[in-house]
Amino acid sequence: MNIAEKTAAELVKEPLLRGDPMSGERYHDHAFMAQEWEAMWTKVWHIGALTAQLENPGDVVTHDIGRESILMTRGEDGVIRAYYNVCPHRGNRLVRVEEAHLPKIVCSYHGWTFDSKGQLRQAQNPEDFPQGNPCGKRNLKEIPCETWGGFVWFNMDPDATSVRDYLGVVADQLAVYDMENMVRVQYMTVEVECNWKVIQDNFNESYHLPTLHTELNSMIEDDYRETVFELYQSGHNRMQMKGGLPAYSAGSQTIQEPLAEIMKEWELDPQDFVDKPREIRLALQQQKRRLGPKRGNVHYDKLSDDQLTDFHHYTLFPNLSLTMSAEGFQILRPQPHPKDPEKCYFDHWFFVPKVPGREEVAYSAAGIGGKLEPAEHDVFKHGEKSAGFVADQDLSIAVGQQLGFHSRAYDDAYLSHQERRVRRFHEVLNDYLAKRRPASTS
Repeated sequence: MNIAEKTAAELVKEPLLRGDPMSGERYHDHAFMAQEWEAMWTKVWHIGALTAQLENPGDVVTHDIGRESILMTRGEDGVIRAYYNVCPHRGNRLVRVEEAHLPKIVCSYHGWTFDSKGQLRQAQNPEDFPQGNPCGKRNLKEIPCETWGGFVWFNMDPDATSVRDYLGVVADQLAVYDMENMVRVQYMTVEVECNWKVIQDNFNESYHLPTLHTELNSMIEDDYRETVFELYQSGHNRMQMKGGLPAYSAGSQTIQEPLAEIMKEWELDPQDFVDKPREIRLALQQQKRRLGPKRGNVHYDKLSDDQLTDFHHYTLFPNLSLTMSAEGFQILRPQPHPKDPEKCYFDHWFFVPKVPGREEVAYSAAGIGGKLEPAEHDVFKHGEKSAGFVADQDLSIAVGQQLGFHSRAYDDAYLSHQERRVRRFHEVLNDYLAKRRPASTS
């Protein structure tokens, strides 16, 4: 079965939505937050690190989610494993930095020492334990861990299916982008005063683009009638928006920045398209096909023509959004706050491909520039600095929306058909809470 056939088989047959209500309590109730944690967050796959962060034996990366901390490390045997980042002696957090090189993992409290396979190798006064020497018995608690797409994934469910099964047809669609051959050149985490679902709802619809992101209509077609929406049985979905042309909603079909600059980058004169702006998209596809390999963009060979210009946006249940383009991709990920349902942490990452001879990043469409090298982790609160102009616009609305969910006037969303991915997202969440899993995608 080819990708197109798999995709067709996985599509949700519409209309299938149940119409589950999206009440305000979902966004601020502590009991609902606790239920989400037990029934959903501990049952799904999460990205914990990049494989590039764990290249050598002894490399360690930690990732916090909710009140848990996960420790990932590459062993002497080359295998990457994940453990709860807690000492089984008396609960001390073992590693309190994000990245380190630790051939041995040593608890700072009593010196218990573990190897990269999680085995307790040394304990102080081992003869003094009535239960017997803890070495080899009181080991780190390992959890499912896999690598895919250049990422290290973990799952707190000991009975989890594979990442590949979890992603389903999405894995085949994303594989052509060579994600594992890209560098994270933007690495931000922002603390935001809203529930994580407020942000995820936003990425599950494009209805807000013509009003909130008007700058984008100079180069992206935001009309829902020109957009492809696909909802999958797994709870994941995909949206394809045409790029490389001014949107109908722009009112004017004049060629503006950054589209004009992108055209020049690909040796197209904007003046040649003044009276035919809808033809720019095809012209860009042809130029990228012709010039791309000469410029080192060998990954273009795996991409279809529409992938050379269009933006394929994936929202993977529950909280991972990827916007894929020929020049790179971004990850947008809200994560739950450990204590407060009205706060969350928002990851904004951007990746660009490694191209021989290229040392600078110049991606006009995303406003990304600078050295082509791994970015340092920048952690801050919303409002302290910019998370990117588009993300800033989204987060400003998210904070105000969170306030509205407390109003007695709000009892449910009133959604357009193009927003159906929002309703679908909440229904899949409800399925997890009711211990009904989405249909298998294997």
